Amino acid sequence: MAGILLVEDDPSVRTALELALTRQGHSLTSYATGEEALEHIRSRRPEIAILDVMLPGIDGVEVCRRIRRLDQLPVILLTARGDDLDVVVGLEAGADDYVVKPVEPRVLDARIRAILRRAESATSDRITFGELVIDRGALKVTLAGKEIHLTPTELRLLLELVRHPGQVLNRRYLLREVWDHTHVADSRLVDACVQRVRAKIEPVPAEPVFIHTVRGFGYRFSPP
Repeated sequence: MAGILLVEDDPSVRTALELALTRQGHSLTSYATGEEALEHIRSRRPEIAILDVMLPGIDGVEVCRRIRRLDQLPVILLTARGDDLDVVVGLEAGADDYVVKPVEPRVLDARIRAILRRAESATSDRITFGELVIDRGALKVTLAGKEIHLTPTELRLLLELVRHPGQVLNRRYLLREVWDHTHVADSRLVDACVQRVRAKIEPVPAEPVFIHTVRGFGYRFSPP
């Protein structure tokens, strides 16, 4: 199963999650600080990182930012209940998903498996929209011949939009198909991910030509 990097400074929470995830069949390495986690990633890349937001020293959001500068490693944040600011800042930093504390191990396990399915799911065809080329088999996106590095979640979102060119896909649909979520409260996952994808594939992200917002409904992929 997944090689997980867990970063949680509370020893009791860390131990409980270690036991629960190990029982689910995952291979897991855990640390108490962001500094230790970054050092680990440099020497041994995990399949997914789970970061507590409130870490001593380098916090979880900053760890996520530093990961994103170099890697598209999937990231799940552990956030305090009701702290919307943590969620928004974390998603803007590039997190793929979040789980609210106290963490229910089954929920976390489901999120882990969903993210890994996104990384693995693809069909072996190549789609071209002008200078934007999406190779589903190779999980590779290029724009004007230059490779665009997308996280598994970003790629899955783009592929889902591309599957329905010209159609408006609402947030609830995208949450279900991309994140395996059903809660309307998680809709900001969609908005943050769309912003990140636009920043990578749109010539001018503020004036998108590929992914269009249909206010009050959702998003539409309409290539020029």
